[in-house]
Amino acid sequence: MVSRDPRALDASGVAAATTESVLENGNDAVFATLFWFLVAGAPGALAHRLANTLDAMWGYRSPRLRDFGRTAAHLDDLLGWLPARLTALTYTAVSRRPRAAWRCLRTQARQWPGPNPGAVLAAGAGALGVTLGGPTPYPGGVRQRPHLGAGAAAEPATIARATALLQRGALL
Repeated sequence: MVSRDPRALDASGVAAATTESVLENGNDAVFATLFWFLVAGAPGALAHRLANTLDAMWGYRSPRLRDFGRTAAHLDDLLGWLPARLTALTYTAVSRRPRAAWRCLRTQARQWPGPNPGAVLAAGAGALGVTLGGPTPYPGGVRQRPHLGAGAAAEPATIARATALLQRGALL
């Protein structure tokens, strides 16, 4: 479910990684795909899923696939730009903490690397009342990522709350 090294994570780290994955995959796999289906039918949804999958598989991964991966990553960023913001607004709208979600979206989203995940994660973390990001262990080493959200560190129960937020958003 996560690309981090789970052996280097405590319970809070696993909860944060999984919560981030639920929120971001809610955008990539659910909301953005539905958006492109509504805009361009099945071909639009298929094109979005293809770009998103190719980015996940090859985006910036190896020197041999650098040009192809970079193209896939840019296409995914382009196709995901508006859906990511709509997802962030959806998380805010269905949140039990809409003011916190909105504040985090407005003030923190641009701190995150990449044009789209920051909006989704900032709004989602604010909606859940947790803090995500920070030092993150990956197989290649620890990455320092900005803190997003407001509140305590994620805990195992945060995962279920993130899933419920995603479900309420899908119903909306």
